Amino acid sequence: MKLVLLGDSLTAGFGLPAVQAFPARLGRALKDKGIAVEISDAGVSDDTASGGLARLDWSVPEGTQAVIVELGANDALRGIDPKVTRSALDKIVSRLKARNIEILVAGMQAPRNLGSDYAGSFDGIYSDLAQKYGALLYPFFLDGVVGDAKLNQRDGVHPGPAGVDIIVDRMLPKVEELIARVRAKSAS
Repeated sequence: MKLVLLGDSLTAGFGLPAVQAFPARLGRALKDKGIAVEISDAGVSDDTASGGLARLDWSVPEGTQAVIVELGANDALRGIDPKVTRSALDKIVSRLKARNIEILVAGMQAPRNLGSDYAGSFDGIYSDLAQKYGALLYPFFLDGVVGDAKLNQRDGVHPGPAGVDIIVDRMLPKVEELIARVRAKSAS
């Protein structure tokens, strides 16, 4: 099965050796469970949702069966209008659905210093899109890691190896559900 991780520095593994980055750790966790998956890392540091949309077609090649969409963190950090982020992510998910690709939307949360109006508009994007397109949802990619200095690199933004392991452990059930959807589709 072919799985693409379409994301930003969080999936690209900014500041980490490749073997400690999310794609490698996720692949290892799946292999340990006896699940054979070919993972392509389409994470680009500093990318926004609009940037992910612009590179969607070449980042997700033909033959891809599933995509984890992890974009939007940089949008929030830059204070980009949530309507712009929502539109770009909607187009990404819509185009993947049109290609019959199974999707796991990895949610993001806005920094709270941007205010409750911004956070309210931004945070709901991911659950809305998952519901609209029948995609799976992992509500917050950095769940259990954000704000914990022991789990992040010195920049306080990017997970360190221990943080990546927590993300993988927490996301694994949803990734397994994504893989099960692909298998069910292939069997029918």
